[in-house]
Amino acid sequence: MTLLAGKVALVTGGSRGIGAAIARRLAADGADVVLTYARAAEQAQAVVADIQTGGRRALAIAADSADPQAVTAAVERTVAEFGRLDIVVNNAGVFAYGPFEDESAESYERVMAIHVRAPFVAAQAASRHLPRGGRIITIGSCLGERVGAPNMTLYSMSKAAVIGLSKGLAQDLGARGITVNVVQPGPVDTDMNPADGEGADAQRAGLPLGEYGRPEDVAATVAHLAGPGGNFITGTAISVDGGFSA
Repeated sequence: MTLLAGKVALVTGGSRGIGAAIARRLAADGADVVLTYARAAEQAQAVVADIQTGGRRALAIAADSADPQAVTAAVERTVAEFGRLDIVVNNAGVFAYGPFEDESAESYERVMAIHVRAPFVAAQAASRHLPRGGRIITIGSCLGERVGAPNMTLYSMSKAAVIGLSKGLAQDLGARGITVNVVQPGPVDTDMNPADGEGADAQRAGLPLGEYGRPEDVAATVAHLAGPGGNFITGTAISVDGGFSA
C-alpha cells in the first residue's frame, strides 16, 4: 500500500510489542520510519531490517522516553536524517501495578515522565516541523477511562492525562491542519501482558469478544488515523479493547 508514500513517521518505543507492529504497519503503508528504544537494541534493529527489506527507509535511535532531552533529540535527528516529519506516535510505556499507598515518588516520576511528559515534549518539538496534514497519535490505555480493579491508580492516572493533553493539542494545532488523537488498547498479547500470563483469564473474562487482541489490531487503527482516513478525526480517544469499555 502507498497511503503514506513520502511520509516520515517517528514511533517511540518501537522495538517490540505494539510499537514494533505500528512501525511495521506504517512502513507497509509506504512511510519511512524512525523508531526509538530504551534497551532492546537487537529487537529494534530487527524491526529496522524488516522495514528495509520491504523497501522503506528505517532508523533506530537509542532514547529513553523518561529523558526529555533524548525525546527532543530523537525528533530533531529524524528531521535531520530523513528531511521531514509527518507522523509522531507516542508509544513508549511502562506498567505500574501495586497498592496506592506503597507507590514511591520515584515510581510516580518515572511513570508520569514516560506517559505524559514525553508525549508533551515530543509534540512540542515535532510541532516545529509537522506540515499541514501532520499527525500526533498517543497510545493510551483502556484503563485511562475505566479502572476495573484495584492497584492501578498510578498507571490509570497517567493514561487518563494523555486524553486531556491530546484534546488541548487538537485545539492548539488544529488551525495548522494537524490532528491529535489517542488510541486506547485493551488487553493485547505482548510480552508486557501475555495472553497466557498470570491474570490473563481474569482479563479475558471482562472482554465481550472473549479474547486478547493482537498488536496488529492496534497498529491498524493507528494506520487509519495516520492516513487519509484520519483527516477529520482529532481530539478524540479511540478504544481498541475488545469491548472492555462497553
